[in-house]
Amino acid sequence: MANLDRPRAEDPYLKLPAIPSFELTSTDIEDGRPMPARHAAVGACEGALNLSPQLAWSGFPEDTKSFVLTCFDPDAPTPSGIWHWVVADIPADITSLDTGAELPPGAMPLASDIGLTTYAGPWPADGDMAHRYYFVVHAIPEETLGVQAETRAALVAENCFMKATARAQIVATFQR
Repeated sequence: MANLDRPRAEDPYLKLPAIPSFELTSTDIEDGRPMPARHAAVGACEGALNLSPQLAWSGFPEDTKSFVLTCFDPDAPTPSGIWHWVVADIPADITSLDTGAELPPGAMPLASDIGLTTYAGPWPADGDMAHRYYFVVHAIPEETLGVQAETRAALVAENCFMKATARAQIVATFQR
């Protein structure tokens, strides 16, 4: 078995310039609490269904024209963490997604580090520390982030972080 003993990664958003926050809520996940099994990748554990959690956001800047939604695991045993979900260009009039929801028209799903353009639920190594999953909605003052469908998650994140005027987050955990 691989040696999984390592320090916990720091909060990746502490590395970014401070910007205003707004509210992100969920009926499925809670900040700082373990994520229900149904949101884990199929095969990760009993009851895993790979369902994206319900998310709703409010209180974002009035000049917001689109949103970017990301889910990032900084605790994956890689130097750069793992992007589990990346969606750009969510129209500003969309302020929630249901559990397991289809994306709204206009939204651009991008490949995660797992290679999926859909939500890719947690599947951390068995026996590893509890991983943190940063579900973040970024408010963008433009209708499009300006990325292409084949743009890699890290570059989407860089573009997003340079353009976002506010962000909201829920950090759920998962462990096997």
